[in-house]
Amino acid sequence: MAYLELVNVSKSFGGIYALKKASLACERGEVHALLGENGAGKSTLLKILSGALQADEGEIHINGKPVRIRNPLDAMNRGIGTVYQELSIIPDLTVSENIFIGRIPKNRAGRFLRKELRQITENLFREYSVTDIDPDEKAGSLSLSKRQMIEILRVLSKKPEIIILDEATSALTENKVHWLLSLAKKLAAEGRLVIFISHRMSEIKDGCDTITVLRNGMTAGTMKVENVDMDLAVSMMLGRKIEGYYPELTSHVRPEKLLEVKHLQYEHILNNISFSLHRGEVLGLGGLAGQGQAELLLALFGVIKSKNTVELEGKAYKIKSPEKSIQNGIALIPEDRGAQGLLLSFSIMFNIALSSLARLGVLLNRSTENTIVDRYMDALQVKAPDSETAVRNLSGGNQQKVVLAKMLATEPRIILMHDVTRGVDVGTKKDIFTLVRELASQGNSIVYFSTDVQELVNVCDRILVMFDGTINASFSGDGMTQENIIAASIGELSNIQKGAVS
Repeated sequence: MAYLELVNVSKSFGGIYALKKASLACERGEVHALLGENGAGKSTLLKILSGALQADEGEIHINGKPVRIRNPLDAMNRGIGTVYQELSIIPDLTVSENIFIGRIPKNRAGRFLRKELRQITENLFREYSVTDIDPDEKAGSLSLSKRQMIEILRVLSKKPEIIILDEATSALTENKVHWLLSLAKKLAAEGRLVIFISHRMSEIKDGCDTITVLRNGMTAGTMKVENVDMDLAVSMMLGRKIEGYYPELTSHVRPEKLLEVKHLQYEHILNNISFSLHRGEVLGLGGLAGQGQAELLLALFGVIKSKNTVELEGKAYKIKSPEKSIQNGIALIPEDRGAQGLLLSFSIMFNIALSSLARLGVLLNRSTENTIVDRYMDALQVKAPDSETAVRNLSGGNQQKVVLAKMLATEPRIILMHDVTRGVDVGTKKDIFTLVRELASQGNSIVYFSTDVQELVNVCDRILVMFDGTINASFSGDGMTQENIIAASIGELSNIQKGAVS
């Protein structure tokens, strides 16, 4: 009998099954991957294990004994720790306070013992090889990647025997992904069980021992990573062979420059950024995360105030605010869909229609609203019972589709995309790639930032690589190779023909 077993677990919402007699069996000392499309039931199964949801039927066994997990505290007491995809960091608290919230050492008068808190945080950092986070820094000032690390460390500080990582790598930079994969192997070597959800096949191959695949709420199969062909795993996820994962790269680039940026500066982060964006062009933005790509997109959308000279369709253009950007046909798909792109407790309809109020007027009638929402839900194949469904009840991939629908409803000419495939399944990624190329074919222009080099090569017409707040290289045609992009990402240009940024 396996150390952990979930047997014939079912769960439905509003009469629609999220899980239907799904099963999972895991052993101590392994990193066990759970694969499946968004909406396949992965997160629901793990929320049942972590006490966030109650199953309609089925059993959980730990170490051969049946257990009932009534709530998250019950799960914690049974040695189960969960890192969820959505962050729960409190921005105004320090790193240490976020990690040990509810467990901060106090004196007899009830005052926090700051030195002791810092010491136990530093001990935790040493144990898990964290060297670049200040325990006393406010969590809200940290990058998304470091905030995700805090979530992971908060769970590990409780010494769980079963660690659930639900898309924990999706917010991490590449070097932090390597950190987490090494950490997962270390935890498994200590005899603990790590359950790992990721849509990146390279992470599954490099970091996991066993794979269980869910499809349509049911278990499709379990296999050892060493024995599996990843194409087979993808086929099991989708129930079909996936063909044409990347769309055919037919250029729709026109000579006309839709946007021209000259000498853009922002504090010490962006330095003398100049480039042009042609109509019908998908312009890739590469480089290691944290080299200024996020700030560049925010500056172009008017979220942060930069010094710049910009022309839009050949006319001088002043970037004022996100509202003005939307009115001028510029849209942003943000980095953090939960915090920056959606009102999670509101419906799909509310979220999509909200972005169109400025264009169509505040007194948007119900018929027009329904037409807009239905159009984009259909176009993006958002999987939901209906448009009144709260966005928080959707899978990560479908939430991302709602963000896309919300911004496309503004009918933009220029779309700024920040790592739009982060944390979504292979089927949804394929849909997004196809959508990007279709938008370009219709004459829209896209700035496409991705931390996945393979995506950039296969989706973009031209790629700018950023390094240390500047554009370090420009590649097109045969120069768009993974090797060139990676070399430019780390500042190595000795073997690269640096392209003209035009």
